[in-house]
Amino acid sequence: QVQVVESGGGLVQPGGSLRLSCAASGNIFKIYNMGWHRQAPGKQRELVATFPSSNTTYYADSVKGRFTISRDNANNKVYLQMNSLKPEDTAVYYCRAGVLTSSSETVDAWGQGTLVAVSS
Repeated sequence: QVQVVESGGGLVQPGGSLRLSCAASGNIFKIYNMGWHRQAPGKQRELVATFPSSNTTYYADSVKGRFTISRDNANNKVYLQMNSLKPEDTAVYYCRAGVLTSSSETVDAWGQGTLVAVSS
């Protein structure tokens, strides 16, 4: 079993910053990808940022230049630094880990989500 836990959400004023953290643990042999998604009220879940390969990053157009994804491979962690936040960034942010387990099973593991609310 694989567990994914996010932290760092909260209420912030427009223009402010937040840093989200995500840690994966459990029956992990290898993590082949980690990334951040979000779901705003009444909208579908969307990909925000991820690592398509070991040396590249992907960002949704709406967050380019404001959000930065980073990772700590040794500890199975990924972070999302969010700057210049806008009200339209308000959403539940989910961390996803693509995992190869020790029993050779491929698993898409999701966290419970952390709420980011941007409002004055």
